[in-house]
Amino acid sequence: MTDRFARRAVLAGVARVTAGVFVGATLLAALPGVADAGKITVYTSYEEDELASFLEAMQEDLPDVEVDVLRLSTGDLRARMLAEADNPKHDVIWGWAATSMVDPRIMEMIEPYTPEGIDKVPARFRDKDGHWFATTGYMGAFCVNLPEMEKAGLPMPTSWQDLTKPEFEGKLVMPNPASSGTGYLHVASILQMMGEEKGWEYLDALDKSMDQYIKSGSKPCNAASAGEFPIGISFALRAIKNIDEGYPIAMVLPSEGAGHELEANALMASSQNKEDAKKFLDWTLSKSAEEQYNKWKSIVTMQGREMPEKFKAAGLPDDISTVLFEMDYAWAAENRDRILAEWQKRYEE
Repeated sequence: MTDRFARRAVLAGVARVTAGVFVGATLLAALPGVADAGKITVYTSYEEDELASFLEAMQEDLPDVEVDVLRLSTGDLRARMLAEADNPKHDVIWGWAATSMVDPRIMEMIEPYTPEGIDKVPARFRDKDGHWFATTGYMGAFCVNLPEMEKAGLPMPTSWQDLTKPEFEGKLVMPNPASSGTGYLHVASILQMMGEEKGWEYLDALDKSMDQYIKSGSKPCNAASAGEFPIGISFALRAIKNIDEGYPIAMVLPSEGAGHELEANALMASSQNKEDAKKFLDWTLSKSAEEQYNKWKSIVTMQGREMPEKFKAAGLPDDISTVLFEMDYAWAAENRDRILAEWQKRYEE
């Protein structure tokens, strides 16, 4: 392993939540009033801060349901579920990449369920046989540190092609697609929009601009926001949040179109508490849940959304379809292992 990849080692973020309360990566005791409640275990890849907000709202609406949450990055969660396939440990999958959900090995573990309120979600955002549905999603974006760009005399990028210019050599950081759903959506979208032969040629060129590949989808934006790198390839929501908090960055949506991913929910066939698991899944389509999604997510699938002002101020248009690359989720899922093996051979060995 190269020195560059030695620097890339980042511990997996594991967060456990009980009764809708979240603090760091600590498993907390149940709150008063829920000690005797029905309990479910939920696996998710939602980011820690948005997860805490969602669970706080859920606790208010479902005080009789105790939820123990394991939060892992998309790739790590996929590996865990496949390792546990003979004896699944959870009741619900929540906010996890649709391109991972449609893996036939995962689909075998899922029980079809039609939650209350599913009609609010267009058919394109749910499985036709009811195995999963997506209420949220995320889209790729570049986080550009304006002072660092000025200091280094770098031009503002507007496209993927701009990032391969010689002046950006060693100036970028992005998520590792083997562990991060965000990283994989970037790679999959590039291979789809350019075709595989030219896409791999492009990724070879982009690798020259890369200082690190990091395990987390959000950390590249956070690193750029802190001035550690001029540009972090990340996702729009993290850029919007950091801009809103006052970090000196700009969000750039690549002119070729932003790759995106749906965050899907499903019921585990092996669940020992399906009544409460179904209550939870019904809640994910509630008005209360939708209000939370609107605060945090760049993509909300439920119809009739009004784009939050801070999202628009950061540069997200009212109609996000104008900036999204039309992803082929099935292709991304079917070719995932092959693509990741090729990526690791090229850039990790």
